[in-house]
Amino acid sequence: MANVYIALLHAPVYNKRQELVTTCITGFDLHDIARSCATYSVKKYFVVNPLPAQREFAGRIFDFWMEEGSLEFNWTRVEAFRLISIKSDLDEAIKEVEALEGVRPQLIATSAKPRGTLSFEGMRDKLKEAGQPYLLLMGTGWGLAEEVFDRVDAVLPPLDGPDGREYNHLSVRSATAIILDRLLGR
Repeated sequence: MANVYIALLHAPVYNKRQELVTTCITGFDLHDIARSCATYSVKKYFVVNPLPAQREFAGRIFDFWMEEGSLEFNWTRVEAFRLISIKSDLDEAIKEVEALEGVRPQLIATSAKPRGTLSFEGMRDKLKEAGQPYLLLMGTGWGLAEEVFDRVDAVLPPLDGPDGREYNHLSVRSATAIILDRLLGR
């Protein structure tokens, strides 16, 4: 099994005017990305947001699904939610992976813009390296801030449709599912 972790960053990210912002956590992102992570055996799903009110919002949803009644109602959702860890910044997520694995994870960014330094095939090969953890960074809003890219070890290529159209604005939920399938699917 590959040593893959996911971090959904709500900051620092850009808005459509290329201003640095913090985006809001959505219930859909919690549910859907956690389910993708469970499907593809991701070890942990970090939801990263510096705003206390946003972390509290995510915590309330998380707590609901950890109650015993939720387990009886929808055990598969509970199983997926167990992968979630809410953090205030990327460094907290890195430290947790390092504490769990005994080594710093390699940071692999995703982007809807062509800036990839590592192909999906190359990343699949890297995932076979025993003992090396990888933290895949997913951005919200209009993408990860440049300061995040300055910290990463590699960047995956953007997802492209079959006809090379300019349009590439998938939801982060869809993009995460596709990327996990390309990297970890059979």
